[in-house]
Amino acid sequence: MHSNTETIVLRGSGVDLVADRWTSSRTAKADQTVLLLHGGGQTRHAWRSTCDRLARTGWTAIAMDTRGHGESDWASDGQYDMDDYVADLRAVVQTLEVRPVIVGASMGGLTALIAQGEDPSLAAGLVLVDVVPRMDPRGADEVTSFMRDGINGFDSVDQAVAAVAAYNPHRRTKPRPGGILKNLRERGGRWYWHWDPRVLDGHGGESADSPATNKAARNEERALAAARTITVPLLVVRGQQSNVVSPDGVQELLDLIPGARSIEIRGAAHMVAGDDNDVFSIGLSNFLENHIPSES
Repeated sequence: MHSNTETIVLRGSGVDLVADRWTSSRTAKADQTVLLLHGGGQTRHAWRSTCDRLARTGWTAIAMDTRGHGESDWASDGQYDMDDYVADLRAVVQTLEVRPVIVGASMGGLTALIAQGEDPSLAAGLVLVDVVPRMDPRGADEVTSFMRDGINGFDSVDQAVAAVAAYNPHRRTKPRPGGILKNLRERGGRWYWHWDPRVLDGHGGESADSPATNKAARNEERALAAARTITVPLLVVRGQQSNVVSPDGVQELLDLIPGARSIEIRGAAHMVAGDDNDVFSIGLSNFLENHIPSES
């Protein structure tokens, strides 16, 4: 069975957000929708294999470029705060007119957790991919460093591929130029990641009292408070080799949310879906099938 893909534009909070919607002949119920949010510095294309699998099993899958990323609008004022991401998510769900299951990786998962905690009617379920309220600051700093290291661009696509490979040396499948190319744009003879560099203003900081570090601390407290109010089915997926999410961090989240579940993907690090998409997708499908009730 083949899936069908169409590119759509969703209205966020003052920005247009580009998304891909995946369906198939098995897609039957309108309430069976999964909305997927990528991590910082990624684009919607990170979810393409997962979306294809979801569509072929009967779900509508929508993968969206977050503001400042991919083909979505960049913030005209250069501000990328959690309030902005949460407002975008709320606006998008209103546009869908359905309570989706929200799958969020890293920054996208933090957005989904906070948005759901502050609006319990938002989603039918949550899947947090290698993200918990209290993350390992050393691992988070490594993610930010990787993003900063590429901010001045690359001489070639192959150089960008090499940078990704060096960041994920354990990955079983090596990054491919064709896949990396979806996240790059050429300007003046150099290749740049397809996201607004100002996004980094909200990702970590060089000192304990830097504005970005203070934002991260506030987001942590906000996420912890949100977790205490979650009542929808929730699954947290951790990469076994993650340096961002620790087993203790996962357990803390499970303790805060009665009935929450977790799985661990062997051999995967922070980029869980990319490191082992097959195992991740199977775990996601099992959660959707066994723990998400139909609303129709």
